[in-house]
Amino acid sequence: MNATAFIVGPPSGAGIPALTELAQALGFAKISAFLSRSEAEQQSALTPLIFFFCAAVGDLKSLKPTADGIRNSRSDSIRFAPLIYFARKPGVDTIRACIQMGFDDVIALPFGDGVSDRILRQTGRLQVYYETDSYFGPDRRDRTATGREALSAEGQFRRYEIMRSPEKGIDVLHDDFQVVV
Repeated sequence: MNATAFIVGPPSGAGIPALTELAQALGFAKISAFLSRSEAEQQSALTPLIFFFCAAVGDLKSLKPTADGIRNSRSDSIRFAPLIYFARKPGVDTIRACIQMGFDDVIALPFGDGVSDRILRQTGRLQVYYETDSYFGPDRRDRTATGREALSAEGQFRRYEIMRSPEKGIDVLHDDFQVVV
């Protein structure tokens, strides 16, 4: 697959080797530890599609600066990149926190046979993203009250329709700015 997998997480622990092995099995062209957003932006010129695989961490809040950095990138290749968290115990609080940080998916460890389908589901189909004052990420209004409230309250938001592919990277098909009064 002409894509890069950046592995996010603490260098110690089992998460990094397990996610590296998973990315190798999926045939990613490049697999690397995530060091900085600028490195990812440079890599996007070489492989059109970037994935961020986040290893399970003790304190999920420790991933917020990384998620915010990715979702606030000026590069569409990074900003709309699949951001996936691999959770040891994907409870409701973990899933809600990941949704609020703009993650595309939360996958439970240990991962089974369907994990490759879950990851590949991030490509080749229309994805809808929303941007408000307090949220940027996939359309998750059906998952949390926060998502519904963010778009039903007065204010402004942007709705994006994107398509991801290993051949072309990120295509922003529609970018609609709307004001709710």
